[in-house]
Amino acid sequence: MKRWHQIILVAFTYMGTIVGAGFASGQEILQFFTLYGRYAALTIVLATLLFIWLGIKVMLLAKDVAASTYEELNKVLFGPIIGRWISWFMMLILLGTSAVMLAGAGSLFEEQLHLSYQSGLLLTLLLAYLVLTNGIQAIMQVNSFVVPLMITFTIIIVWHTWQIPNHTGWLRITSDFPLAKIWFSPLLYVAFNLAGAQAVLIPLSSAIKDRSVLFWGGILGGIGIGALLLSAHYALSAQMPGIQQYEIPMGHIIQRLSRFIQLMYTLVIFGEIFTTYIAGLYGLTLQLQSYTRLHPKLLLGLLLVFSYFVSQIGFSMLLSTLYPLFGCFSVIWFAMLVFKRNKVHPLYNS
Repeated sequence: MKRWHQIILVAFTYMGTIVGAGFASGQEILQFFTLYGRYAALTIVLATLLFIWLGIKVMLLAKDVAASTYEELNKVLFGPIIGRWISWFMMLILLGTSAVMLAGAGSLFEEQLHLSYQSGLLLTLLLAYLVLTNGIQAIMQVNSFVVPLMITFTIIIVWHTWQIPNHTGWLRITSDFPLAKIWFSPLLYVAFNLAGAQAVLIPLSSAIKDRSVLFWGGILGGIGIGALLLSAHYALSAQMPGIQQYEIPMGHIIQRLSRFIQLMYTLVIFGEIFTTYIAGLYGLTLQLQSYTRLHPKLLLGLLLVFSYFVSQIGFSMLLSTLYPLFGCFSVIWFAMLVFKRNKVHPLYNS
């Protein structure tokens, strides 16, 4: 039972790191999958297979080379010199995306809960400090709470969608996009998400001693990500094309349900923002500890303060500036990961 409990924790941590604010809001699924019509179900299957294969590969490759930070893995993928430069760039990206998540929390408090932007920032900072000072185990516990909530609300949304006349829209929607763009989209989506997720997946592989736990956790987590993707696509397709006009498409679907469910789903979105925020900060803290002799808590405090000041720029501005840069980096990192051979094939040591 202890082994299966660890597998579930690994799976939930993997899912929680991937399923961020863009996923929970529905915007990522809409842009990367639903807009491509009936092909989307097939591209989601492709993305799911990639999440399973490459999620396992990241964790077991990190285990093979005894990597505890993303720089150590990047040196294996790119070589010692380029790997160091890649890691510095990764550090800047994680600093920026952490600020994006923090700004997203502030915007959520302001727009959905009608509280001040600053109150959302400060509460998120406080919660992040309390979790991160307790290490990877605390991150796993947070995800074990947030991810089941996300799954529960996804089931509610699917059940609601099944009741409406256009629930078969996911099988009938057409698309004018070229096939090359349609099939590149899931590759970009997986690359973008996995490149950021390595900040937690690598320390996770270091903390879990049993390789089989990482292997089966990667399988379960990848399947879970795929199931959530397909469920959200099913719900969004039933609302096409009108759903495209909303900033938070899933929020529009939830509005048709009770006020209580709307409030709870807003908290779920906050939870997903929070898990992505702490994932990035945890990876940064571990990485910076190898460069400086500062106490980990002081280093964490400085990172939190930095992300607070950068978040004052605003959610939309940060998102539009940083994410295209991260996308370019992610594709290069993804290609290196795909073609890198593990020292030991994961199936042989599962």
